[in-house]
Amino acid sequence: MRTYAGHSSAAASNALYRRNLAKGQTGLSVAFDLPTQTGYDPDHSLARGEVGKVGVPISHIGDMRALFDQIPLAQMNTSMTINATAMWLLAMYQVVAEEQAEAAGEDPVAAVRALAGTTQNDIIKEYLSRGTYVFAPGPSLRLITDMVAYTVAEIPKWNPINICSYHLQEAGATPVQEIAYAMCTAIAVLDAVRDSGQVPQERFGEVVARISFFVNAGVRFVEEMCKMRAFVQLWDELTLERYGVTDPKQRRFRYGVQVNSLGLTEAQPENNVQRIVLEMLAVTLSKGARARAVQLPAWNEALGLPRPWDQQWSLRMQQVLAFESDLLEYDDLFEGSTVVAAKVEELVSGAKAEIDRVQELGGAVPAVESGYMKSALVASHALRRQRIEAGEDIVVGVNRFETTEPNPLTADLDAAIQTVDHDVEAKAADAVRAWREQRDAESAGRERAAAAIERLRTDARSGVNLMAASIEAARAGVTTGEWAQALREEFGEFRAPTGVSGSVGVSSGASDELRAVRAQVQATSEELGERLRVLVAKPGLDGHSNGAEQIAVRARDAGFEVVYQGIRLTPEQIVAAAVAEDVHLVGISILSGSHMALVPEIMAGLRESGAGEVPVIVGGIIPDADGRALREQGVAAVFTPKDFGLNEIMGQFVTVIRQARGLDARTPQPA
Repeated sequence: MRTYAGHSSAAASNALYRRNLAKGQTGLSVAFDLPTQTGYDPDHSLARGEVGKVGVPISHIGDMRALFDQIPLAQMNTSMTINATAMWLLAMYQVVAEEQAEAAGEDPVAAVRALAGTTQNDIIKEYLSRGTYVFAPGPSLRLITDMVAYTVAEIPKWNPINICSYHLQEAGATPVQEIAYAMCTAIAVLDAVRDSGQVPQERFGEVVARISFFVNAGVRFVEEMCKMRAFVQLWDELTLERYGVTDPKQRRFRYGVQVNSLGLTEAQPENNVQRIVLEMLAVTLSKGARARAVQLPAWNEALGLPRPWDQQWSLRMQQVLAFESDLLEYDDLFEGSTVVAAKVEELVSGAKAEIDRVQELGGAVPAVESGYMKSALVASHALRRQRIEAGEDIVVGVNRFETTEPNPLTADLDAAIQTVDHDVEAKAADAVRAWREQRDAESAGRERAAAAIERLRTDARSGVNLMAASIEAARAGVTTGEWAQALREEFGEFRAPTGVSGSVGVSSGASDELRAVRAQVQATSEELGERLRVLVAKPGLDGHSNGAEQIAVRARDAGFEVVYQGIRLTPEQIVAAAVAEDVHLVGISILSGSHMALVPEIMAGLRESGAGEVPVIVGGIIPDADGRALREQGVAAVFTPKDFGLNEIMGQFVTVIRQARGLDARTPQPA
């Protein structure tokens, strides 16, 4: 039983973890901030506005010690949501466990072998949904392979990778796509480990036994329960037939789950409580396909960062199910159900066909590099949005049953979410600079850190397993940014396909509402004598691009010329693109909470470049107070998750452009 948590600083997050454990939480699920996930120290320019926002910043072994202070790691089960830098975080975790054992007069080797937990480390889904990748698929797969081989030998209770279909569903995947792409990722990893020669064939069953999955459960809980049974069946077949694993225990489909965040609504957010409960049932009702670990989001995640009380509420939901209900007392409730069997077979058949399609492309890595999987997810997400807009998919409180009584939970919106102190970033930047200065003040410390970094580079070039070099770097006080930069210099960086250009737009024609917006776009273009151009941009390290992609696809459908360059752009790059493309509107998408730092910087850059008249709009998870502040600073419009009508948003694009260009508010009909 977990809640996903971490924010501000290692010390603040440690206090939160110890409170949650005291309330009956039985494991830890660590959220790291975006600079940590993408390999930057808090004082790097790309970390601006992102430090401590969506997780805890961990810059070096000192931060890792503080994060787990008074939490005995040899007795804890810890899940770490970390991917590109997973090897680095595991190395520091191991070193802290060794230090704890030595301080207690215990055997550090035994403590390391007792470590239990998971590094997420599914890099394929990062190219498709979360965007916290650093390196290209090839070097990334090598880092995963090295971790798998190392943990099987040295940390046998550790799950070195968590195949994450969760984020695929968040990016729009259907149940069939979610199953298929997760299985294709597992095939890519297992093939890479097998072909590396680092694990003897007779121990390959141990590799399979340490592969875990992290899945999503949506509100269609019967279908989701059947999806889990399909996962179990396919994994058993795959590991037996492709990899020859004969021990049924090693073939067991082991998964943890966080239930759906995509379906959480800002409108009537109290409805999210029952959504979360139904989604939890999807992964607990069926004993034959029951989750091994569950973490639940909080009811107010569409509003901002949940508070400790909100996380406690989610924990109590699990405890009521486990200890008050009788659900866990019975064998599988659906064994022998013809309805369930038919749905499972439908999902298995569809997933096998999609797996075959990806394998024909060469597997998961080529399917990422070509943009095939990304385009498929963007298209599925676009279709989902259309069904909601058309009322085919009902979302209570959003497109049906919208009347509501005043909500006491959100009466004071500014107090309904956790806020991060404004000086967290400055303190973290000062602290990492002080760490490096203190480390390098004496020649012994400086030389050990330099030697550790050089060993990283050498081992990266030679093909040696990189875990040993990473562990030495942790012991030597190397920082997260230094570790990642050493590998960047050897492996290079990568920009994944956006999936927008090859994605389908509106299916089966267009609604009357979209046709009306198209007419407005065309008429305004004729008035200005040029086609309307919109820049959709994602500044900073926030890689959750689903919303930006859907805006870009719908804007294209509405007749705009769309400029979308993907994730992880600096304010300077966004300003340069706006000027070079001579756009009529700049749309900024930020979900990480860095909007108050980055948006004013972009607007200042536009003014300095002579493009200050270009209107800027912002979309994301933006608290009301921040929205008011942005509008006071000149932002033309602020959109949050409650603004689900994409055609209406497109109409507001036109209105904002007309106001900025001094045109009449009423749009004439096109000639």
